[in-house]
Amino acid sequence: MANLHLVNWNVNGLRSIIKKDFFQDIKKLNPDVLCLQEHKATVNDVKSIFESLPEYKVYANESKARKGYSGTAIITKEEPIRVTYDIGEEEHDQEGRVITAEFETFFLVTVYTPNSGEGLKRLDYRQKWDIAFREYVSWLDKRKPVVVCGDLNVAHQAIDIARPKENYNKSAGYTQTEIDGFGNLLQAGFVDTFRHFHADEVKYTYWNYMFNAREKNVGWRIDYFLASNRLMDRVSEGLIYNECYGSDHCPVAIKLST
Repeated sequence: MANLHLVNWNVNGLRSIIKKDFFQDIKKLNPDVLCLQEHKATVNDVKSIFESLPEYKVYANESKARKGYSGTAIITKEEPIRVTYDIGEEEHDQEGRVITAEFETFFLVTVYTPNSGEGLKRLDYRQKWDIAFREYVSWLDKRKPVVVCGDLNVAHQAIDIARPKENYNKSAGYTQTEIDGFGNLLQAGFVDTFRHFHADEVKYTYWNYMFNAREKNVGWRIDYFLASNRLMDRVSEGLIYNECYGSDHCPVAIKLST
């Protein structure tokens, strides 16, 4: 039985990260599927950049609302049965935040969840997004198991953030509203794979570029692989590759048997 290596990375600007060690990191990780968020490029730009890796098929989504903002991609060795974009709700489909690839035995959804913004000005919208996205992946889950990966822009528990007391209900990504939204996703039948395998491990996936946060390891775990409950017998590892630099996020991964 083969193991698929599924890798997810918020690259915070694809054109910027490829000037660093991005392609060396990808060749070293050798993912079967690579999902990206915040590529900040056009679909054509993403496809052009990955022409240097001809073994991969490239599917990308871009922001319609703001050029050079947001954006997601799925780069895969195996051609999916079909690929769809967004979640089918106009209010939530303007920023290129979701791609779904259907494979034989599961759906793979990559998502860049909206940030609640400075001063939590977008928190109300974020709450509506969380409900709509949960309904979307729950609908998929009725057809076949689902893997969700991406920057979900929330630290679920105090263990997932370096300074929980200072940030709780003050900072985007660690309000009770966002924590509850993530909890509701888990209650809908999904498992946080890293926390499943590493119940007490403190490991982060995002560090603010300011204040030397990464050097001090003052971080957040906001990048996830979630899997349908009934898929967990096929998930063997939940991984965080925090040795990979180039973005303010690092890659996360799972191994999934086929």
